Amino acid sequence: MNVGIIGAGQLGRMLALAAHRLGVRCRLFDTTPDACGGQVAELHVGEMSDRTALERFAAGLDVVSFEFENVPVEAAAWLAQRVPVHPSPAALAEAQDRLREKQHFKQLGIPVPTFAAVDSPGDAPALQAAVDQVGLPAILKTRRLGYDGKGQSRLTMPADVAAAGRALAGQPAIIEALVPFERELSLLAVRDRTGGLAYYPLVENVHLEGILRESRPAADAPAATLQKRAEEYASALLRSLDYVGVLALELFEVGGRLLANEMAPRVHNSGHWTIEGAETSQFENHLRAILGWPLGSTQVVGCPAMVNLVGALPDPAAVLAVPGAHLHRYGKAPRPRRKVGHITICAPDPRTRDQRLAALRRLL
Repeated sequence: MNVGIIGAGQLGRMLALAAHRLGVRCRLFDTTPDACGGQVAELHVGEMSDRTALERFAAGLDVVSFEFENVPVEAAAWLAQRVPVHPSPAALAEAQDRLREKQHFKQLGIPVPTFAAVDSPGDAPALQAAVDQVGLPAILKTRRLGYDGKGQSRLTMPADVAAAGRALAGQPAIIEALVPFERELSLLAVRDRTGGLAYYPLVENVHLEGILRESRPAADAPAATLQKRAEEYASALLRSLDYVGVLALELFEVGGRLLANEMAPRVHNSGHWTIEGAETSQFENHLRAILGWPLGSTQVVGCPAMVNLVGALPDPAAVLAVPGAHLHRYGKAPRPRRKVGHITICAPDPRTRDQRLAALRRLL
């Protein structure tokens, strides 16, 4: 079997490594020749608008998937005429536009924060009308692109509105009420070609400056109660999109309720712990789904957690001296705010996990 992945960053790299273990050949496509996935798999370099490059990439592939959602829908649709593409171009289109995404959630009965469209943030009266509708505090986000906190402005007081509008002028946006959440959670779900579904446990996430720093399966009683509700939301979403593969649903826990923040139609940073911490990793299950193979067990193994390495790499010997530590370096040059690796901690119980996490934090 031959799988193609659009994007050769760390997610494409980890998909390729999972493919190798399954005896599946993996080919990556990226716009940059030094993309880190090219260190572990065949890499094709070209622009997404270059049909000749895409045709060379697609030749002989059994299926194509993506490591990120901001692939031009036109290119995905062009590929889908030549080879099966999962998730579908229609699913990508829904996830690429934050306004369409929120509207889709509402249509499915999935609760979301209060929001309003802002067609032109530079139009001060229109922006103020949207702020009046949503209230403060709020977050102004571009409808497209932006990740790890980019393309966003926090509005805390009326004086923030004009500056945020100028910063995002010319870019259609969405404004959302700032949610006073207790926790940020995510649910990784996977749907196969026949409609079969599997779910990983809800994951508790910690962000700093808009970048994910730590994730761990949430094993407390409230999370157990919320798990079923999150699965219902994810199931409705996956079925509505006729989705195949792994999808991450990012959620806020607010007063015992769940509000949907956004979806990521791909493998997700908050699921990296599954490589060592689940019977089947998110990467392997994504491949199983798009290849038409049976899904693997999502059962958690022990008591795992994940720490992102952002901006710098610690001493490998020091990391690996921590019991239960598994170091993943992405082969990327360190620079500020850049994810360059992660560490999974495996432990037999929460107390031991927390002790090992504390030891790791002292190294970072």
